[in-house]
Amino acid sequence: MSPDQLLAPPATKLPTLRSAVTGLPAYVPGRRSAGADIAALASNESHYDPLPAATAAVAEAAGRMNRYPDMAAVELRERLARHLGVTVDEVAVGPGSVGVLQQIITGLCDAGDEVVFAWRSFEAYPILVELAGARPVRVPLDDAEGHDLDAMAAAVTDRTKVILLCTPNNPTGVPISHDRLEAFLQTVPSSVLVVIDEAYVEYADAGPDSLALFRRYPNVCILRTFSKAYGLAGLRVGYAVAVPAIAEGLRRTALPFGVSALAQQAAIASLDAGEEMEARVSGVKQERARMAAELAAQGWKLQPSQGNFLWTRADKQLLATLVDAFNGAGIMVRAYQGDGVRITVADPASNNRVLRLLEAHAA
Repeated sequence: MSPDQLLAPPATKLPTLRSAVTGLPAYVPGRRSAGADIAALASNESHYDPLPAATAAVAEAAGRMNRYPDMAAVELRERLARHLGVTVDEVAVGPGSVGVLQQIITGLCDAGDEVVFAWRSFEAYPILVELAGARPVRVPLDDAEGHDLDAMAAAVTDRTKVILLCTPNNPTGVPISHDRLEAFLQTVPSSVLVVIDEAYVEYADAGPDSLALFRRYPNVCILRTFSKAYGLAGLRVGYAVAVPAIAEGLRRTALPFGVSALAQQAAIASLDAGEEMEARVSGVKQERARMAAELAAQGWKLQPSQGNFLWTRADKQLLATLVDAFNGAGIMVRAYQGDGVRITVADPASNNRVLRLLEAHAA
């Protein structure tokens, strides 16, 4: 045997990823700001500084960061239960609402099961479903950019385990009315978990009373987050409300110690500072209404948004033109190829830059 043969590594088969992983679509986050003069409007995060109470809670908790957080998040769950008028056993938490959603899909779906959701909607939906080995069932939005609930009901089969309803919908901002949602729930088999994803509920003036529906329909699960209106996107904490058996399953499927002690304390402090948070939300709503009115006057066709963002449809040519114009103006927005563009509502100065740019490209 030659020296080269002695030094050569043995011919072995290398580890390979699951096909479900290699075939996953990539989640596309909003681009980050690269300078002080860049308006970062691609991610639907709060453009206010963190609530002072949350900052103080994080600073105090940082002195204990050498210790593991409470894995059961009991104090936070107790505070959420009081805030929502539910029991502690009906609350589960996770690293952002997307983390809780992964717990939901992991807890309910086996390989080959189906998860029904509207499309276009939150981009993480198909990724999490496919990662679990389940099958995503996309149902196109209706002409008003909202959920086509009749078509979604028709898409339910014996393999359907979960239905995801994003209200107000991301990226279109359209909510589902209470009456329509209740009528939909009456048609859905009670064995199917209906997740009402309300990441933007604090900004909404219209939409369902999800807590009332939860009390009436045991197969309803409410999903919310502290990442948007509460301004804790960088700490990652979200929660679900479900009947105790489901909520316990979500806690079982959670990543151990997945919600840091800093995040838990910041969330509690943010709930205690509700009036200050609501004042900030009011400012966003005022800016949203101002922008929508001016864009409508310019000739842009917008559906009334109930999120902290605006959405407009754009064909391939218009979308490319807008993206180039926004990039050239130092404004980061979220483009969805083949569909349209989403613009986060930010501070008045940044919003004015958006209005000036879109006025130059109005039909």
